[in-house]
Amino acid sequence: MTDTTAEEDKDPDIELFVKAGSDGESIGNCPFSQRLFMILWLKGVVFNVTTVDLKRKPADLHNLAPGTHPPFLTFQGEVLTDVNKVEEYLEEMLVPPKYPKLASKNRESNTAGNDIFAKFSAYVKNKRPDKNRALEKSLDKSLAKLNTYLESPLPDEVQVGHHRGEGESKRKYLDGDELTLADCNLLPKLHVVKVASKKYRNYEIPSEFRGLWRYLGNAYDRDEFTNTCAADVEIELAYKDVAKRLGK
Repeated sequence: MTDTTAEEDKDPDIELFVKAGSDGESIGNCPFSQRLFMILWLKGVVFNVTTVDLKRKPADLHNLAPGTHPPFLTFQGEVLTDVNKVEEYLEEMLVPPKYPKLASKNRESNTAGNDIFAKFSAYVKNKRPDKNRALEKSLDKSLAKLNTYLESPLPDEVQVGHHRGEGESKRKYLDGDELTLADCNLLPKLHVVKVASKKYRNYEIPSEFRGLWRYLGNAYDRDEFTNTCAADVEIELAYKDVAKRLGK
C-alpha cells in the first residue's frame, strides 16, 4: 500500500462537541446533539466526542466556537456549527463505498412528524387548565399522523411484493429497514416527548398507535440510538423549570 493510498484510507479527523448532563460529564438533554452523534455513528467513521458543561465552558472552547452552544463539530480542523448544514456536509464528505449513504429515498420521510416537537412544547409549557385538553388533543393528532405514515406501505414495499398496497407496513424505521437522516432528526425528539410528557403531564403515547410503538421499539434495539440518548433523569431535569404546573 502506498503512502497516498494509506492517507486516502484514513478517517478524517472529527470531533463532536455535545451538551453535558447535570454532572458536567455525561450526555445531556439535547436532541440536536444526539442527531449528529447518531449520524456519525451510523456512518461508521472514527470520531471523538467531548461533552461541554455549559455552566463552565472551557476557555479553549470559547475560542474554538465563540458564542456557540453545542452541538458543533470540527472536521479536519474546520469548525461547523449549523446542525442542518453539518448534516449536509457529513453526507457530502462521508460517501460510499467507505461510508453508507444515509439520505431517505422517500421525500415524505423527511417531513414525517416534523410538527410533533412544537405541539409537545406548547402542551408541556402550558399552565392554564382550560387549555390543557385542547393542547393534548393537538399533540395526539400530530402523533396519529406520524403513526399513519409508519403504518402505510412505502412505494418500494409495494413493488417488491411485501404488500398488495393494502394492510400495514412492517418496516422498522421511517424510510425502510435501515436508519436514515430522517430518523436521526425525529427519534431524539420523540424520546424527549415520551419521557417529559409522562413525567410532567402523566401523558403516554396512545397504545393504539401500533406503527409508532413498533418504530420506537425498533429504535430502542439499536445501540446507535440508545447509547447516544441522555438518561431519562437528564430529560426530566431539563424540563423541570420549563414544564409549567397547571393552575387550579
